[in-house]
Amino acid sequence: MRIAQSLYDDIVAHAQEEAPNECCGIVSSADEQAVRVYRTTNVEASPFRFVIDGQEQYRINQEIEDDALELGAIYHSHTRSEPRPSQTDINFAKNWPGVLWIIVGLAGTAPEVRTWSIEGANVSEAELVVG
Repeated sequence: MRIAQSLYDDIVAHAQEEAPNECCGIVSSADEQAVRVYRTTNVEASPFRFVIDGQEQYRINQEIEDDALELGAIYHSHTRSEPRPSQTDINFAKNWPGVLWIIVGLAGTAPEVRTWSIEGANVSEAELVVG
């Protein structure tokens, strides 16, 4: 997926603003190009997990569909570990086939962003082209 620098920066800023809790959000896309970032509420308000508010998720999904876009990615942060999918992330991804997972790691001195394809038990790193 390709993503504009401004959208990428918004995801990283969201992660930093929500720390020490995990942030979460959705990225719409068209033709493998990120179009918009939707910041969502982590109803868990937890440094260990995230859950997107159901009504917010429904509204965003409707907006994406109405705009003839696709749900391209779900993003969240890991505030205490590297940006690699946890078992919780892998289990959650089963409900979202074909969606990329952008994870912002905040454990180091600078944010680290990595993107993943999670299809069942198969987890592989995906390319996120910024610019």
